Amino acid sequence: MALIQVALIWVVYGVVVALLALVAAIFVYVYQSPRERSATVTIVSIFAITALLATVLLLPVDVALVSSTTSSKLGQRKEWATQQKVDDILLTLKIVYYTLFSLDALLCLVVLPFTYFWYEEYDEVAAEEGTQTLGKRFWGAFKYTIAFILLVVILFLVGFFVPVARDRSGGHYDLDFFKNLLTENHGERSLTFSLGLLTTIGTLIYVLYTGAGLALLPVALIKSAPAISAPTMTATTASELERNRERQRQLEGRNLGGDGGLPAKDRRELDALVREERTLVRRERLASEASGENHSFLMKAWMKTEAIFRPIKLIGGLLLIVVAIFIWVSMLLTGIDKAKNSICKSHCGYILGHIQIFNPLNWIFVKSAKVFPIDYVLFLLLVLLFFASSVVGIATVGIRFLWLKIFTIRKGHTSPQALIMATVMLILIALAINYSMAMMVAPQYSHYGPQTFCDHPLRHPGEQPNCTDHPNHIRPCSEVTDNPAAKNVCTPSVISTFLDRVTVNFSFFGVVNFWAQFGFLAVFLIVFITSLFRTPKLDEYQLDQDAEEDEEEGLLASTGRRFGATWQDITGRASKRTPAHRDEDDEDE
Repeated sequence: MALIQVALIWVVYGVVVALLALVAAIFVYVYQSPRERSATVTIVSIFAITALLATVLLLPVDVALVSSTTSSKLGQRKEWATQQKVDDILLTLKIVYYTLFSLDALLCLVVLPFTYFWYEEYDEVAAEEGTQTLGKRFWGAFKYTIAFILLVVILFLVGFFVPVARDRSGGHYDLDFFKNLLTENHGERSLTFSLGLLTTIGTLIYVLYTGAGLALLPVALIKSAPAISAPTMTATTASELERNRERQRQLEGRNLGGDGGLPAKDRRELDALVREERTLVRRERLASEASGENHSFLMKAWMKTEAIFRPIKLIGGLLLIVVAIFIWVSMLLTGIDKAKNSICKSHCGYILGHIQIFNPLNWIFVKSAKVFPIDYVLFLLLVLLFFASSVVGIATVGIRFLWLKIFTIRKGHTSPQALIMATVMLILIALAINYSMAMMVAPQYSHYGPQTFCDHPLRHPGEQPNCTDHPNHIRPCSEVTDNPAAKNVCTPSVISTFLDRVTVNFSFFGVVNFWAQFGFLAVFLIVFITSLFRTPKLDEYQLDQDAEEDEEEGLLASTGRRFGATWQDITGRASKRTPAHRDEDDEDE
């Protein structure tokens, strides 16, 4: 029975990873530019995003496996759960975790930078002429990647030799829980330091991008109905086009029959009107196509259906607002609890011995964990919400260095270089989400799940406490307890032990990561309040730029991709038009 239960948990995880690969593929396909697609960049990005999501979503598997060894109703270990069996489960989880963490680090620091330089090294002319071989291209990319390889080596060397937790004289270090966290293995310490540093860097990115994205995502859904519908846009554009042509006729008629031609001032105005006319003609054509003209019956039916179900977006946005506020409140309560009641404060990264302030989201996860995989489904939805919020934040803020925007992330217009940079940022954010989930969102669930122990006095030395007739003596497991029975029953999850080890051995990381969570809450609150009162605007410059790009490819443009504008019109694929057809349209106009 135990083997079947353990196998079932891993099977569910395998199915989830397959779904994550699909999510990653959809994300890459939707955001990358069709004109600049690179097979190498696409494959590496999909693999990296799948790996980072798989790392975060291993936590419910971790909790389910360690919780399967105990009976939460009796507060006892199950008969099959010998210490050897429990150690085997923990070893398997530790191997999977360390493999995924190492893979994430290598993808972030080596593989993705190499892919970036590999794409940059491509020379289409040289490749066609045969002067650029794969070997030359590989070496051109590898020589720039050497710096990142040296960075990885330096990180591991620093982690190998850096001193940890020198002040161990405090009363909190006398507890067995903290003694177990003080790692003495130099190799494990090196990995702990490296991932602690990457998690801290990711937390700073997480505060800005995920905090803003979590506030913008539900508001964007609510305001996603077009600020200007396709018929209205068609009529407005036609009116502007008529005024433009009327002004052109006035300028041409004013100097009709003159020998000197138009004055310089009128010539400049006429040239500007001609350029504006081309833009308006293009915009009018796109608006008419968005209205369903020249489309098949099925496409028109799909557009109508999408318009009918548009209110569902509104309802979904309202629900997401409730969920986002619920998450915000839960994280705030945990933060206050840790800041006030942590047994060691900044010395161990504000580890909380006992939860003293009720966290509603944590309670939901603990209760649902008793029936696997209900908690896994909830956790999956929550992680996807944080991932989507991160994407929204990156798309809105852009990839910046200080105030300078380096890359823009937009649906269908993201360059391979921008996609790689966004993937690196998402990996770092995923490490931060891992910390936030385990330490702030659902700390009790992430550490022990639904595990309990029997606090009833022993009748005979050496026996296991029995709470069959004393259910009021059953207590939830916690990091710090003075009951020896808890040590024989409670098994902390591998991820919570790893994160606690980071904060205890390198308290600086724990302090930064903890207080950064309040920065996350502040960014969410500011952006959320601002977005509620901000009116969506039509970005006409972006509209015209997208229209020009998509017209060259024969595609139907979609406008308003920036979430700051928060409006989007119905999109589809138009049939390619020949120059002759365009000339005929111009003559008709």
